[in-house]
Amino acid sequence: MRNKAFSFALATATFLLSSGANAARQCAGSSGGFQHHLGDVRYDSPDPNKVNGLSTIAASLLSGGRTPLYECVGQWPEEWQGWYEGGSNLIWADCIYTGAGLGDDETVSFAVDWKSKTMYLSHTFACSDQKGSKALASGSIKIDFNCTTAEDDSYCVPKSTTAGTRPTLNIDTKLVPAPADGTSACADSSKQYHSWKLLNWLRRITMEPGSSPADPKLVSDTGPSFALESVTSGDTFSCTPSEDSQNGTFVGACQSQSQSAAGDATNTTAAFRFDAKLNMLEISQQWECSDASSFDVVGVGYVQAACGRVFNSDEFTCTSDPVWIGTGVV
Repeated sequence: MRNKAFSFALATATFLLSSGANAARQCAGSSGGFQHHLGDVRYDSPDPNKVNGLSTIAASLLSGGRTPLYECVGQWPEEWQGWYEGGSNLIWADCIYTGAGLGDDETVSFAVDWKSKTMYLSHTFACSDQKGSKALASGSIKIDFNCTTAEDDSYCVPKSTTAGTRPTLNIDTKLVPAPADGTSACADSSKQYHSWKLLNWLRRITMEPGSSPADPKLVSDTGPSFALESVTSGDTFSCTPSEDSQNGTFVGACQSQSQSAAGDATNTTAAFRFDAKLNMLEISQQWECSDASSFDVVGVGYVQAACGRVFNSDEFTCTSDPVWIGTGVV
């Protein structure tokens, strides 16, 4: 059973397919929200044959024809239970489009609070009834799990119904309110929910001969460079490492690519920290307001990337489709 779960996780982490968004979602009058059908859901405790101590959570989102349309996989140290370093920031992970149908979303991400057995889902999409507009919707579901513990395999799956069948699990999501004009006063921004789209992810690594992205033995690592776009304000940043890796961790500043209406640089800055061993990206954004007040937000994502070997070399280039990362529970 464990081998199947890890094969599923590695397969979805290795093969990234392009988004199938077809902008079929209407935003006006959608207070009733959207429904997503869950297929297989499984949590695996750390593999006793490995020393990384990572738990794996995997879930499928089904299409109308009940075939897997998105595959969601996340990993974190067992003691974190879905919260970054066991703190107050949920770990968001990408749900990868399978190509088995038309998707309505540009990005889909999920997070799991293993303490309360609650799964969160967020997705971004273009509004078919509002040309040029995009939206974010989010929701959650609490799942009752049945866990099996064995010497070499400990895992949890949703409890069966009284009839012994798999339960019907649906996540309902609702639109997250956005500023009326797409912008807002600095002081008001602190009251809004903040999130980002991670774009143009690029990382180059060189491995020892015979190793692979699934079991890397690194010779060199450039760390990630990427673009960051605020879903809330539209602010954009270009992010690159500013320091060499320290024990597999890269830190960097994000240069603002946005300007105010007056043509000046905006009053916000961003930075990141990437743990290459855990594929964990921490993003922080700060605001300095004209009234001398300030505030900041933090979001964490488990970044899956497709790594392709450069022909006739031990160098790999890792890229990713757009990924949504939130700042906690919406």
